[in-house]
Formats: sequence, C-alpha cells, structure tokens
Amino acid sequence: MIKSLIDEFIRTGIDDRLLEYLTSNSNLPGPRGNLELANAFANCLAEYSIPTDDKLWALCLKMISISAEVAPVNTSAEFIPFCGTVGIGSIAAEHSHYFEKGLTRLRQLAKDPRWRMREAVAMGLQKLMTSNAVAVLKQLNAWIRDARLLELRAAAAAVAEPALLKDQAVAKAALQLNQEIIQKLMKVEDRKSEDFRVLRKALGYTLSVVIVPLSQKGFEYLKQLIKINDPDINWIIKENLKKNRLNKNFSTEVNSLKKLLD
Repeated sequence: MIKSLIDEFIRTGIDDRLLEYLTSNSNLPGPRGNLELANAFANCLAEYSIPTDDKLWALCLKMISISAEVAPVNTSAEFIPFCGTVGIGSIAAEHSHYFEKGLTRLRQLAKDPRWRMREAVAMGLQKLMTSNAVAVLKQLNAWIRDARLLELRAAAAAVAEPALLKDQAVAKAALQLNQEIIQKLMKVEDRKSEDFRVLRKALGYTLSVVIVPLSQKGFEYLKQLIKINDPDINWIIKENLKKNRLNKNFSTEVNSLKKLLD
C-alpha cells in the first residue's frame, strides 16, 4: 500500500492520502509507534527517489517542519515528522548531493523536544551509515567538538546498531565516539538538566552495544571508568552491565566489574 501511495504522490504531487495512511497506521497514541511502517516508507523513498529525489526530498522537508505544538508527543500526528526524519536519512544515503544537507537537517532535529523524533534522528543517521559509514562517523566526530547534549545523544544512539558494528573499523570508531562523548559528559556542570538526563540514559545502553564486537578493549575501558568513581558514570556502567548482550556472552567480565562497583 505504501508503495502505491508514494507512486500516487509522485504522479500527482498531492500527499493527502499518503500522510493520512501514515497517521492512521502509526499505532499512536500507544507505547510503540509503527517502526516497520516508518522503515518501509523510508526504504520506498530510496527506491523511488531516482529520478524524483527533489520531489521526495521536498516532501520530507514538509513533514519534518511539523512542530511539537502541532504534533505533540504520543499523537498520531507526530508520526508524520517521525517518518520524514527517517526519510531524510534514506534519501541522503542514496544521493551524494543530499549527504551534507541530510546531516545538517538531522543535527538540527536532534534537539527536538520529542523523544520519538530524537529516535528518528538516530534511525536516519543509521540509514546514512549503511551507505557511507566512514563519512558519517567523520561528521559525527566533528559534531562532538561543539555539540549540545542532545546532539551527543544522537551520535551515541546512531552508532549503537549491531548490524553496522560487524565492520571492525566501524566498531572501533563507534567505541571511540562513545568514549569522547563520555569525556564531554563528565565536564558538564549542570547535571540536573533534562538534556543531561537524556544523554545519560542513552549511554546507559549504547556502551554495551559497541563493546560486544570489541569486548577486550571495551571491558578494559569500563574498568578504567570505574576508577574515576563518578556517580553518573557508575550509573551508566551499571545500566550497561544489566544488558543481556553482555550478561549472556561475557558473564565472567560482567561479574568482575560488578565486584569493582560494590
């Protein structure tokens, strides 16, 4: 159905039926939006974007322009900018002339007050990484130099994708990225802000993802972090050690670190 609606939009320039379908099948309000539909939409954009990339790019720009006031958290209306955000990454992954524009848009959207939109940013960045992980990682490293906390959160979440980490070079860069983000986090003075809480929560799972393909180096890094004895860093470590991806595969290392935290 989504393919035929995108095809209809390309032919007519009218997006009413397409956007109505997305909102009607969003699963919102609810605990989990329709991620399968969002991915199907983004994948279709990539497929249909040759030679209609300009029209589909403009559609995504229209979708992401819907503000939090118009489309609040956990409403079906929020699914429209959510899908547009993932779509930005998908189109930029297919067309090099949209690469820089896509990254710029995603960085802007990383500061959106809606948590689902921030998740969509991570998904959009992951779409980009499937086509050129090295270039995206280079850009994410550039973000870190002057990034706000929510932008750091986007970078950490983007690289926490097991499929991308099968490439050892990407895995090493992802671990390094998390390390640099944690260095930034430790320098934050206002640790009671909402943005700090959001970043800390994300790091509570991203480290465990990037450690799996580099377990020896990753666990050694966690051991070094424990020595710092920072309460927020210790919380991040404890949260990661709870994850099954570590417990099932590295129980000896996990138990050893838990003893150091006691």
